[in-house]
Amino acid sequence: MTTLDLLREDRVLSVVRAPSIDDARDLCAALVAGGIHVIELTFTTPELPRHLERAASGSGDTGAVVGAGTVQTFAHAQQAIDAGAQFLVTPGQGPEAAAIVDAAQRGGVPVVLGSFTPSEVMTAMALGADAVKIFPAHHLGPRYLKDLSGPFPGVPLVPSGGVNAGNARQFLEAGALAVSAGTDVVSPADVVDGRWADITAKATAFRAALR
Repeated sequence: MTTLDLLREDRVLSVVRAPSIDDARDLCAALVAGGIHVIELTFTTPELPRHLERAASGSGDTGAVVGAGTVQTFAHAQQAIDAGAQFLVTPGQGPEAAAIVDAAQRGGVPVVLGSFTPSEVMTAMALGADAVKIFPAHHLGPRYLKDLSGPFPGVPLVPSGGVNAGNARQFLEAGALAVSAGTDVVSPADVVDGRWADITAKATAFRAALR
């Protein structure tokens, strides 16, 4: 099953932003136990490649698909792929967007390019993105995503930023492939302190809200 196939099934990926990660493998196991298998660790966390390696090395046991987010440069992309990242996500399209896509394609991993406007969605697909992250999604809400789905019916859209258990289902009904769950599921404090049971409970609740 590909990463996109798994996203179609789970309808959610978890984005982890924390000043440190107590144990990336245990974090992934906690999220999978709550029903979220696709996990994005971001370059806003120091020493991300080390955490990616830890998470990726245990993916066979945990069942997690672990990728790198906030990828802004070719160097980021290559570091993440070398560390075992199974997908890449960018916050937008900077001057190295094409190089990031090239690195992902050479590494055999899917890439999700960040966009906000219709023009950026078109550019992302022209560059070779496998899916498009709509960020920040909460400013214009599910109605905006539905508007985007009109001219781009075949484009996998993943809203991110401000998506929570209260509005996630609306984004899915508006045409999203899946939604990005952030601090609503994984709070920085829970990650730093290793409160895995709390993360599992929040992931379980988020998945239940999607149904």
